[in-house]
Amino acid sequence: MKKILVLILCAALMTAACSAATEEVKTEVVVFAAASLTEALTEIKTLYEETHPEITLVFNFDSSGTLKTQIQEGALCDVFISAAPKQMNQLDISKDEEKNPDRLDYVLKDSRTDLLENKVALVAPAGNPKGIKSFDELAQRLKNDGILMATGNSDVPVGQYTQKILAYYGLNEEELAKAGRITYGSNVKEVTTQVTEASVDCGVVYGTDAFSAGLDVIDTATAEMCGQVIYPAAVMKNSTVQEAARAFLDYLREEEAVQVFEGIGFSAIKTEQE
Repeated sequence: MKKILVLILCAALMTAACSAATEEVKTEVVVFAAASLTEALTEIKTLYEETHPEITLVFNFDSSGTLKTQIQEGALCDVFISAAPKQMNQLDISKDEEKNPDRLDYVLKDSRTDLLENKVALVAPAGNPKGIKSFDELAQRLKNDGILMATGNSDVPVGQYTQKILAYYGLNEEELAKAGRITYGSNVKEVTTQVTEASVDCGVVYGTDAFSAGLDVIDTATAEMCGQVIYPAAVMKNSTVQEAARAFLDYLREEEAVQVFEGIGFSAIKTEQE
């Protein structure tokens, strides 16, 4: 009887071991994405993993400048989605020396695509205590009043777009910062938090971040003021899961993902094939 029990136990253990051995090992796809994509990609992760159980998406959200530096310093990244072309260009060997002065070569050939468009928005705390009505008015009041505006650092795309807006109005950013009229965040989420907590009178963020934080948009910058806000995406050349990374990037163009992006204010950029 004991012998039979031992045989049954051994058989059960062997069956369990075989079952474990045949279970599919999940593939991790590491995605470095601009902080402004946090809400959309978190929702997309759930949708994608439900229909792709063999994949685990791992996200690293931060400013595009910080992410670019991390990639350059050797961080594992399979897909990079930047909030501006500048940071992607700096990693793309196909770009000229003006755009990629260090001749970095991290972007997998033929994988790069312009994925989304966003808008640069002027927002204020609840109730808009300073009564700011537009970018035009903000420019005048930054010169003359004690307005405190939050924006991103110079290595953060939203900060770079703000610099263009200030230049459009002929304002000197350095002088305004020295005068205590500008405060900075290391990514767009930090800027949004400063506005939400009313530690500033207004802030420049993306329209999508205003939507996610429940902030009213006072004004939206035109392309003439700061150019288009384009989010490029690409598979990284040193990715060890390039096929899975490409598949996820392709999914981000499908209707299910597009609906998520557009639901918080992004515009999907159509390719010639689409």
